[in-house]
Order: sequence, then C-alpha cells, then structure tokens
Amino acid sequence: MAAYLCPPAVIHGEHAVKTSQIVAEVRDRHPHAAWAPRIDGIAASTGIETRGWMLPLEAAVAPGNGGGLRAVGIGSAQEALARDGFTQQDVDRVITALEAIPAPQTVQERTAPAWEAVQSYGERAARGALQIAGLDAADVDCLITSHSTTPALPGLDIALANKLPLRNDVMLLPATQWACIAGTRSLALAADLVAADPDRVVLVVIAEALSTTYQPADDTLESLIVRLLFADTAVAAVVTGRQRRESVLRLDAAWHHTLPGTQDLHRLETRADGTHFVMDRRGPRAVQETVTAMWEWLRVRYQDDPDAWHPDVLLAHPGGTRVLEYMEQTMPDAWPSGLLDYSRDSYTSGNRGGAAVFDIMRRAHDAGQKPGDRAVLYSAAPGLTATALEGEWL
Repeated sequence: MAAYLCPPAVIHGEHAVKTSQIVAEVRDRHPHAAWAPRIDGIAASTGIETRGWMLPLEAAVAPGNGGGLRAVGIGSAQEALARDGFTQQDVDRVITALEAIPAPQTVQERTAPAWEAVQSYGERAARGALQIAGLDAADVDCLITSHSTTPALPGLDIALANKLPLRNDVMLLPATQWACIAGTRSLALAADLVAADPDRVVLVVIAEALSTTYQPADDTLESLIVRLLFADTAVAAVVTGRQRRESVLRLDAAWHHTLPGTQDLHRLETRADGTHFVMDRRGPRAVQETVTAMWEWLRVRYQDDPDAWHPDVLLAHPGGTRVLEYMEQTMPDAWPSGLLDYSRDSYTSGNRGGAAVFDIMRRAHDAGQKPGDRAVLYSAAPGLTATALEGEWL
C-alpha cells in the first residue's frame, strides 16, 4: 500500500473564543436550565480554555435580520388581527411590537458567511501544503476535499479547483459527509489512488467551520457541550506514490470498521435556524467498540511479533477525551506510556472534527520523530464508523 505523506499545513480559526465568554453567554441566555448551577464545572471538565473560530462569537449569537413576523409575514398578521376586530391603530401597534422581537438567524444567515470562510481557509491550507511539498498547483492530479458543516453544491473541490487553480483534468473527489473521519479516510483513499498510479500526486484539503453548530436557543445539556467543544480549522497535505525529499510518513496499511445500528448516536440536523449537532450519551461507549476492533486489527497484523511491536505514537481523534482515556486503559500493558500525548494536546484547544488528525500529526512532526518510528492514525465519526492507518516515520 506504500504511500508517502508530506507534513500537513494547519490553519487555525483566527478568532480566539474563550470558554469564559461562552459560559457567560449561555448563562445569561439560559439562567433556569437544569444544568445552569453546574455550568462552571462542566466547562472546566472539557479542559479547553480557548478555541479558534473562523468567525467571531458575536456572529454566532447575533439575531437574524428579520423580526418576529418573518415566518408569517406582516400582511398575514395584519389581516388576522383585523379579522379579530382590532382597530387599525391597535394593529399597527401590535405589528410594531412583534417586529421588534429578535428572530433567530436563518440557515442562510448562519451558513453563507461560514461557507465563505471555509473556502478561504481551505485555499490557504492547500497553498501551504503545496509549498511544504515543494509542488505547484499544476502538479496536482487528484484533489480530495471534505467539509461537513457548511453544505454547498458545488462544494469545496470546485471552489479550490478555481481558486488555486488546478489543471482542467484533475480528478475531484468531494466527501462532504465524512465529518470526524475525514483525516484518516482521505489518507486511506489517497493511498489507494497512488497505489494504482505511483506517479499520481494527491492533495487532501479538509476545512470545517464547526462553530456553525453553536445554537443559542438550545437549552439541552448536549447543546451546551457542543458549544464548549468545537473549534474551526482547515488542513491540507500532499500524498504521493513515490518518496519525495519532503516526505515524512509512509502509510503501509489501512483498516475500516462500521458499527450497524448506531447511525442515530451522532448526527447533524438542518433546522430553520441552522445546523444542529445532536449527540446521544451512548455515543462514547459505541466509539469504544471501534477502538477494541482496531486493537484486534493491530494484534492480527503483528501476531508474528506480539511482544516486540508497538506504535511509537498514536494520532487519535475518537471525538473526546473520555475515549482517549479508554484507549489508554485498553491498549496492551507492554506499550509505552505517552502514545496519546499529541492527541491530548490538540484537544486542549478544541475538537476539530475531520481536521483533527492532521493537526495532531503536525504537532507530532514539529516535536520531532525518529526515522523508523511506527505511527497509528485513528478516527471515528458519526455512523458510527472508524478508519485507522499504520505507517512509519521517514
């Protein structure tokens, strides 16, 4: 399967949003929520003090451009009031009062600016990855893209094909529903593509504005957690079938796993006021099942050398620190400690969704890895589905 990966480019959201700002906004908006007395402890338990967003917090919590009558229209409201015997003066007064009521942003108001940001950040990451790899846009033979939180058609692939620009004959492979698994699954697909043609150059770009799932009106505990966790990031990397001077990691094998009957545990829902990320409390336990299955894959892969082999670094995005703890508890006792340090470090500034594994890998690369060190990359996503890769630092 050998595929060669150059260091990724990582572009963090430029607007720093502090946890204290989110807590203050949520507390003011939902003072009587069942979890309100515990909000400080809940926020502290995430371990996140600041996360980067592509747009400021004010953009997420601002009211929509229309008033309280946007859904039914002023004309319909006037007719209804007149039929009920209101005088024209009373009708005008009621209409004025209703129009002054702030309305939530619409899907268009939430998504449009975020989609522009996703394209801009994606372009910056793509150009950065090409520069790191010592390549030009004209060298790219295939572009794989992912962006789950800003649905658009045409998508990020077409946007980048025009912005960079790419050759007219480049293969475009958009994957808008990969979500958190985009990092590992895009690399697995890229590895298959270069295995078929070792001269092929594949550019992977993932850009996620997860802050669009910040929904001010929601008062559930799960919605509070979503507000506190997510960060916005764009990442990109070049994958080739032949080793280059800039290559830092060789990918040797890929593994995929899907759990039936778990499609409702994590999902995006598009409602009138935008995109909502819905979580079920059973989710972490289901993700743990994919971790157990990955351990078994690695055990079988190295069954001829069970005592001597172990990864030197584990670049994992299982969706949260709770599953990271489970990974530490269930990995073989003989494996060294600290394998998940870079994964934990990435989480201290937010959950980056599909961009997370590239961010974690960049942290590991910047810290320095010895040639010959073994790496395992893992991520899980709504579905529930997981992909892992195993390879060697160069």
